[in-house]
Amino acid sequence: MDVSDLLTSAGINIAICVVLLSLYSILRKQPGNACVYFTRRLVSEPVRGTGDISCFERFVPSTGWIAKAWQATDEEILAVGGVDAVAFMRIVVFSIRVFIIAAVICLFIVLPVNYYGQDMQHKEIHSESLEVFTIGNVKEDSKWLWVHCLALYLISCSACVLLYSEYKSITKMRLAHITGSPPNPSHFTVLVRGVPWSPENSYSNSVEQFFSTYYPESYLSHQMVYGSCTVDKLMKDAERMYRMLKSIDPRFLDRSLPYCIPGGAAHPFMVLNLRADSVSSTTSMDRLQSSQRRKECPAAFVFFRTRYAALVAAQVLQSSNPMLWVTELAPEPHDVYWSNLSIPYKQVWLRKITTLIASVVFMFLFLLPVTFVQGLTQLEHLDQLSRRVPFLKGILKQEFIHRVVTGYLPSVILMLFLYAVPPTMMLFSAMEGNISRSQRKRSACIKVLYFTIWNVFFVNVLSGSIIRQLTVFSSFKDAPTQLARAVPTQATFFTTYVLSSGWASLSCEIMQPFPLICNFFRKFILRNKVEPSSCALTFPHHTEIPRLLLFVHIGFTCSIMAPLILPFLLVFFFLAFLVYRNQILNVYVRKYESGGEFWPIVHNSAIFSLLLTQVIALGVFGIKRSPVASGFIIPLILLTLLFNEYCRQRFSPVFKRRPAQILIEMDQEDEQLGRKEEIHNQIRSAYFQNPIISHQVSINSNLPLSRNTSHHQGDEDNLHGLKSLKPFRNSTRSIR
Repeated sequence: MDVSDLLTSAGINIAICVVLLSLYSILRKQPGNACVYFTRRLVSEPVRGTGDISCFERFVPSTGWIAKAWQATDEEILAVGGVDAVAFMRIVVFSIRVFIIAAVICLFIVLPVNYYGQDMQHKEIHSESLEVFTIGNVKEDSKWLWVHCLALYLISCSACVLLYSEYKSITKMRLAHITGSPPNPSHFTVLVRGVPWSPENSYSNSVEQFFSTYYPESYLSHQMVYGSCTVDKLMKDAERMYRMLKSIDPRFLDRSLPYCIPGGAAHPFMVLNLRADSVSSTTSMDRLQSSQRRKECPAAFVFFRTRYAALVAAQVLQSSNPMLWVTELAPEPHDVYWSNLSIPYKQVWLRKITTLIASVVFMFLFLLPVTFVQGLTQLEHLDQLSRRVPFLKGILKQEFIHRVVTGYLPSVILMLFLYAVPPTMMLFSAMEGNISRSQRKRSACIKVLYFTIWNVFFVNVLSGSIIRQLTVFSSFKDAPTQLARAVPTQATFFTTYVLSSGWASLSCEIMQPFPLICNFFRKFILRNKVEPSSCALTFPHHTEIPRLLLFVHIGFTCSIMAPLILPFLLVFFFLAFLVYRNQILNVYVRKYESGGEFWPIVHNSAIFSLLLTQVIALGVFGIKRSPVASGFIIPLILLTLLFNEYCRQRFSPVFKRRPAQILIEMDQEDEQLGRKEEIHNQIRSAYFQNPIISHQVSINSNLPLSRNTSHHQGDEDNLHGLKSLKPFRNSTRSIR
């Protein structure tokens, strides 16, 4: 691939980004799209009119959203999205900072060394092959290789300093979240699984006897977990039907029509809301008690009087059989993944192994599209395709078509195949038995990260170079050397991948095409009112974190090998900074809070990328016959490993366990203020599972999702025309 092919790919992606961002700035001004582009604000904040905008201004692209996203502070992000949102944005900030340093070093020092590394006659810039800008263009035994070694030292040291600073900052933020939040029921609650079966007692009686015997002073009460039954499913279906029929616009209800026609008078389903109270009043908990007892699961939420007692009970081994009376700290009430609590604990390890095997099989099945994509980047494969399909021969000979096929199409095809990965990994994570939504999303995030780094980076590198040249066994034996040969040759593909999968995907993220289509279908085809709560989405950490970390990985490994990729990466991260801030402030709704538990994944991935970069550099310096540069890389690898171990010992335990010192101080403060009785009453009713209670709470609740919300003044572009959205004005309610 030459520079003109790269510029063609860049031009196509720039045009796509400009069109999509301009279209977004127009669509967000239309009142009918407010439930798509301002979902969070409609759900959690009161709707306020902002004045009228002329018809002409509504259809003219503007950049007001960019200024608002740029001016938003970390305090506003924290109030709106919690610690998880701030930790996510710190990934983008870290990437911008470290790659600005890398770009200054590599573009002004390393790139000229690479370009003039061989005694050759250079062509015009647009006709130059991209390989002359890589380290592969430096001749063997060159005295200028120490420049690459010095650049790698500076980049690695800068990355470690920034990683330490971010890890320390997010750790303080997590501790502040624990101490600064109001009394959290999860701090007093322990989830118990593997309750042994007794023919004499029910599971509930067994739990009460066990904890009242061994924790007599700290045990408060417990709540059993019940399995789903037919009545539960019917109640959920009825609630879903109620919400759907409630959203029908009354203007389309014609009382003169018969019952059989939608919108007819006195439709039987339309009186469901009038009979809700009568149904709940005639159905008592005593009448359900016997049936629920038969559905008891060997799992329970056990409530303790103090946070410290719950912490001790969660961390100790309760019995001589580790498979019985298994305890762990309970997730937050809104974070509980109820369907997995009924899974017997003895099946969890089998589920984890099964999903691991399924993930590996899926990962290897994905080799087929990756190999096909790499075939499009190789000229000899295109010649073979032309010979087998004669009518393509004339098309591929056209210069522009050839540039599109080699410089743009491969990365687009790979990106389309990758869209199937996150839903599949989320399904695997749900099947393996995670007890909370945040754990399920965190597990899916790890799976997607491994998948993308393996298939996008390693498989592309191996299928592009090593497999063509060597046998599989020799490539595994000499992995550092072979990676050193392959990475510089595949840097051009990674550059185009950043353009297509990076820039274009961010434009699609801010456009929200799927919710936009669904909103159009429901509003103009089904003629339904669209409630903001029905459109609310949580932030997709399992897709966006792996995407960012993949580009961090590509940036580190290609920084000194092919510095030309760094400007495109910086554009991606700056655009990501604006897009994700806008989405957190306006679109995504926070349903639960994990306290930044994703950050250790980010740190470990960055360290892995640094170590791999150093190992590849070691192999490159060995190929180039520079023993001095190779010798200086070994201490750098050891220092990076020591730094990672220090961070693991210093910060990682805070993300796995809660500090006893802080919890004891919070217990003492509650006792001094006399709040213990009030807290105990709250935690007894925090974990609802009964479908009838949940149904009534979800219908009658009008509380906002978050107490700390940040109001943005003067959003002429943002909430124009919301006065006309009367259905939204009276339906702003929380999401359970």
